[in-house]
Amino acid sequence: MMTITEKKGILRIALYAGEIMLKNGAEIYRVEDTIIRICTSKNLNHVNAFVTPTGIFVSDDRMDGISFIKRIKNRSLNLHKVSMVNNFSRGYVNSTMGISQALTQLKKIDESDKYPLPVRVFFTGVIGGFFSLMFGGQFLDFISASIISMVSIFIADQIDKISDTSFFPTIIASSTIGLLGILFTLIGIGKSLDMIIVGSLMPLVPGVAFTNGLRDFISGDLIAGLTKIFEAIFIAICIAVGIGIVFQLWVSWFGGAF
Repeated sequence: MMTITEKKGILRIALYAGEIMLKNGAEIYRVEDTIIRICTSKNLNHVNAFVTPTGIFVSDDRMDGISFIKRIKNRSLNLHKVSMVNNFSRGYVNSTMGISQALTQLKKIDESDKYPLPVRVFFTGVIGGFFSLMFGGQFLDFISASIISMVSIFIADQIDKISDTSFFPTIIASSTIGLLGILFTLIGIGKSLDMIIVGSLMPLVPGVAFTNGLRDFISGDLIAGLTKIFEAIFIAICIAVGIGIVFQLWVSWFGGAF
């Protein structure tokens, strides 16, 4: 017979796994499925999980009324951590791993670092540069978009450390792209301002968030789906605001001439 302490421990494991996944960009249905699988593998067959983008609710009405709630305030995109939790859950349900050992493994996953900043900066530059070429830019536009993408993502990363929301870093990063795009075009490093701007902006576009929102909506998680879709739309608006501010100032102060 399982004790109350053991039942609470299993629920904490499931909740912690779901928290890590939700904070790092997993779909709502995937988070709920992971929580349920972890619980049912340990004979907790009446667990209910309700997940929104900002909170997780886990309870079992046949388990002495025990319920857990976890508020999620910050979310980012790190699919590597989502994959690690998936691997953990598969191993956990097929093993006799203890509660403390499971929580320790989850804590290691939660505290694991993102890819080093130089790696993220470099490959963001590569992405921005090749998007510029894909949309019709020239080699100089590729160079300009690469440099600007690297600078913008570095600035966004630094601001994100002191900001409680992803919207403000996005506005600053897109403003930086607009400012540097104009500067690079003026001094002749780049040829086409349009191609430089478009290529540099692509790493900021919330494509994964929008796609996950649609998947959640189609899966029947209407609240979560709509929330993620509108969040992605608002990030896109922030990108437009950042670029728009720079171009409006450029036109107002300098007439928009090159």
